[in-house]
Amino acid sequence: MLQSLRIRNLALLEEVALDFEAGFTAVTGETGAGKSILLGALSLLSGQRADKTVIRQGADSCEVEASLYFSDPKRMDALLAELDLPPTEDGVMILKRSLPRDKAPKISVNGSLATLAALQQIGEAWVDFHGPSEPRRLLKESCQLELLDLYGRCGEQLEKYQGLYRRWQELEAEQDRLRHETRLSPAQLEFLQNQIARMDALELTDEAITALERDFQRLSQIQGLTELAARLTAGLSGEEGVQVKLAGVLRDARALEDLDPDSASLVERITSASVELADVAAEVTALMEQLQFDPDQAQVLQENMDTWLDLKRKHGGDLAAVITARDGMRRQLDEQGDLEGALARLEKDASVALRDAKREAAALRTLREKAAKQLAGVAAKSIAQLGFAKSDFQIRVMPLAEPGPQGDCGVEFLFSPNVGEAPLPLNRIASSGELARMMLALKTVLADLDGVPLLVFDEVDANVGGEIGSVVGQKMAQIADSHQVLCVTHLPQVAAQGTCHLVVEKDQSQSRAVVKITPIQADRKARLGELARMLGDRNAKSALAHAGELLKG
Repeated sequence: MLQSLRIRNLALLEEVALDFEAGFTAVTGETGAGKSILLGALSLLSGQRADKTVIRQGADSCEVEASLYFSDPKRMDALLAELDLPPTEDGVMILKRSLPRDKAPKISVNGSLATLAALQQIGEAWVDFHGPSEPRRLLKESCQLELLDLYGRCGEQLEKYQGLYRRWQELEAEQDRLRHETRLSPAQLEFLQNQIARMDALELTDEAITALERDFQRLSQIQGLTELAARLTAGLSGEEGVQVKLAGVLRDARALEDLDPDSASLVERITSASVELADVAAEVTALMEQLQFDPDQAQVLQENMDTWLDLKRKHGGDLAAVITARDGMRRQLDEQGDLEGALARLEKDASVALRDAKREAAALRTLREKAAKQLAGVAAKSIAQLGFAKSDFQIRVMPLAEPGPQGDCGVEFLFSPNVGEAPLPLNRIASSGELARMMLALKTVLADLDGVPLLVFDEVDANVGGEIGSVVGQKMAQIADSHQVLCVTHLPQVAAQGTCHLVVEKDQSQSRAVVKITPIQADRKARLGELARMLGDRNAKSALAHAGELLKG
């Protein structure tokens, strides 16, 4: 749930710090008072894009910060770990977002910098917005199917089906590619074969290419290397070399040992040095032998290096790119050699994939048909409470000719607001007010299944009034039993049922307009005055009396 919210320099609001409680929070105020600022702050924290025009005029930046508490943080912690962000601390998550006028925006989650994309993913897990346009979504089949699947708990079966459907689509796409594959001419086939032969002749492995580049480096510097190695050999083992001179030194040392046994250690050390020099001389001799390239070897080495440089230039600059190119050429040759066979195998695999997808689609359709009957019955009762006592609401599951991304069936919500009239698709009969009430009824039914803790309703009670307004308030309160609800409303019947109440006011008495947000649930007089204002006159006795009755109810 949302615990606290701090807003600074957003639009007309200078600064406010608000504490929230579980349950139903009503937000009221005159039209144009700035209620959208509160929703805007939540939108910013849920990852909505924003430009710097939202910064209060004259301010250097705007900032929003929220503290969220999760009684069971496992799901949120798993998401944070996936995004490489710190986990909640005792179930608390801190979100901050600042928009400086002259610097780059900054986002932090639990004190760690985060991206806008990460904030959007996190936002989807903690807040769900339902604005004035939300009921219009109900006209779309995709929305109707989403609501039905949520009620029927079809998510796991849908995911299983979609995996098989994607596999079938991939096989169909591969078949289509091969059917339209241009057959290569004999000259093109020969070219591919020659290219593959050139690549295979080099032995495309890290070890082989490293050895090739090393040997070519030696060949290109052979004269200098040979001269240095020869001089080193002469210095070590030549007639005037160190080894010859050291042999004389060793003889003298042994003579010294004969005269003075205490000098035996010197003999050992000189002997050790002599052995070490002999080993060094042997290694230099071996190196000299490696540097001996005969003309044929040198020619082959030069040709292989030329080939390698040419392949790197043509195919991407490194060994992995050349190997990928070679494998692609081989695959192309294989397909050309057995194009009909490849198509036959793909057709068989696609047929199996389609059969499996249809089997899972049928299981999904069965779940949906069962859920459609149950949801239609439960939703019809909820709709009746919202002023459609004699209405008829049905959900029709319709088979499709071919499986699609969402299964082998579509769904259609049918509604008749009046007794004796056949139900028709929503887009043919429902007004905006009817749609709003139907969406609210469905949200009430589905509230327990929705895992998002905070639901924000922005004037979804528009075009509703009278007794139905009270029922709308009751529905909001009902949803608030399992969710934290924040509702911007113009209906006193709805606002009176909030456990918390925020009033948004715009003060234009000074040199510039200022928006203020004030909690009034603890001040009965202030709350009565606000409800009376919504009823028509905050000072009228009748309005105040009616407001009192609403609060009692």
